[in-house]
Amino acid sequence: MKLTKTLLFFSVLFFAASAVAQDGTIYPLEAPDEPNAIPLGTGGVENQPAPESWFRQWGDPMARNISTATLTPFLPDPDKANGAAVIVAPGGGYMWLSMGNEGWEVAEALAEQGIAAFVLKYRLRPTAESLDDFTDFMNNPRPRPAPPTNSAESGDTPPPPPPRWNLDNQLEDAEAAYKMIIDRADEWGVDTDRIGMIGFSAGAGLTMHSTLNSKTMKLAFIGPIYGGMGPVDVPENAPAMFNVIATDDFLFNGQNGVIESWYKAGVPVEFHLYQNGGHGFGLGNPDRTSNRWFDAFIYWLEVNDFLETN
Repeated sequence: MKLTKTLLFFSVLFFAASAVAQDGTIYPLEAPDEPNAIPLGTGGVENQPAPESWFRQWGDPMARNISTATLTPFLPDPDKANGAAVIVAPGGGYMWLSMGNEGWEVAEALAEQGIAAFVLKYRLRPTAESLDDFTDFMNNPRPRPAPPTNSAESGDTPPPPPPRWNLDNQLEDAEAAYKMIIDRADEWGVDTDRIGMIGFSAGAGLTMHSTLNSKTMKLAFIGPIYGGMGPVDVPENAPAMFNVIATDDFLFNGQNGVIESWYKAGVPVEFHLYQNGGHGFGLGNPDRTSNRWFDAFIYWLEVNDFLETN
């Protein structure tokens, strides 16, 4: 099947990645060409000491110190296009972006299903300019959320929630991406009533943050994939939600508050809790039950008429 130039470029990049050791070692990586990346014009990052740079870990190309947000379209073959569109937000703790595993690969898979996909490379918090210093930071244990405790049973006062990062830049980038898709909908073959957003880890957090806080984005559906599971205040006219996480993901901890919030608000929600998969599995890793989530997501879109051809 004929690939667009964007899909062909990234397919070559993924093939090259297979030749690199698939381990947790951080390798330097020359910034790849992104010929179809469109700057969003949302400004820079305050107190950013370093230029954008790339590295590879687990065979995956990753970007950090992003100060210029971009949107890269992955458009389907016109014969397959169904008018639906998805903004794809990779994860990385708001300090780097897993561009291959949670960005380009997902967008390519969506385009194969006739969905116009748009990878959002959003601005990040600054990290060390030196890759060695960044590697030291990554290799040092970082605190992760503790499982919730029942204070009534333990007699202890529950700890205060961890401080939340300011996501003003990231929200502005998501809103600019949405506006660009609206403005160029005719050019890209997008039905503006069927624009959704899917995100992974921190990208799932940005997807949820956009849903809860944006005054301009009118998403039809969202797909937080292995994101935070705490309860939220569901806004009026909230989009339908497809949610995925594995039991062995450190973000799960037995919580399903966000699912209950959507359910109690009377908004359509589908929740897939997989036996295994860990965190950061993207489209899937070998021999994990979570590997079928993408097929379930496409079927969910189909059943809910988001893939109805114009």
